[in-house]
Amino acid sequence: MALDNVLYTAKATATGGRDGSAKSDDGRLEVGLSVPKGLGGDDGQGTNPEQLFAAGYAACFIGALKKVAGDQKIKLPRDVSITGEVSIGPKGSGFSIDAKLTINLGDMDKEQARALVDTAHQVCPYSNATRGNIDVELVIA
Repeated sequence: MALDNVLYTAKATATGGRDGSAKSDDGRLEVGLSVPKGLGGDDGQGTNPEQLFAAGYAACFIGALKKVAGDQKIKLPRDVSITGEVSIGPKGSGFSIDAKLTINLGDMDKEQARALVDTAHQVCPYSNATRGNIDVELVIA
C-alpha cells in the first residue's frame, strides 16, 4: 500500500555488499561496511547493515515516543534512550532478522511507560514496516 503523502525520501547507494561502502546522496552518510565475525567476516573497520538498522529503529522509536507523549501531554524525561539490537540468522530456507528495543524512560511510572511504548509501537514507521514480518521485543529498562 502506497503512502498517503511522501514527506521525505532518503536515498543511499551501497556498493560491494557487506564488505563495501554506503553513501547517501546528500553526503551526510558515508560509511565503510565490513562483515562481522559471526557471519564469517573479519570484523573490519566498517559498520554493517544490522548496526545501521538498530540505530535507525532506536532513533525512529524515540521520535514516535516524543510524538505520542506530546499528543497525550506527557513530559518525557530528558535522558530518554533506546538501545536497539538486531540479530540475524537462518530462518527456513533463507535468513531473517529479529529486533529488540530496550527503552529507558528514566523514573517514569512503569504502567505509564508501558502504555506510552505500546502506543508508540503503533505509530513508529519502523514498527509498522516490521510488524508481522519479524519478531520485535520491546523491553522497558
